[in-house]
Amino acid sequence: MVQVCNSLAGDDPTEEARKALSVVLESGLFRALADPTRVAVLAALLDGNEATVGEVAQCCPVDFSVVSRHLGVLREAGVVRSRKHGREVRYRPQVTALVDSLRALADSLEGCCPREAAI
Repeated sequence: MVQVCNSLAGDDPTEEARKALSVVLESGLFRALADPTRVAVLAALLDGNEATVGEVAQCCPVDFSVVSRHLGVLREAGVVRSRKHGREVRYRPQVTALVDSLRALADSLEGCCPREAAI
């Protein structure tokens, strides 16, 4: 597990905060969102409709196969889900799961780390 909280602050994070933080860090979420093309792919899916790889690929100046690989990384990280529809695979963002993961991280940091003083 990655230690995020400052031990000099005097308060150790609670076990619940450690678990939430560990889940977010180990999910691959940051790796999935670290690539600008993957962020563009996710943005293309945020209109609320399911889309095929071909439809998503219109967002980016990269090859169809590259978009497909990026969608796979996003799916493994839990950012998008896929479902087979006939011969097509359709993708949709998992907004609730993404928001929950980011909220858990924010709550963990807020619960264990002191707030910075305003300058």
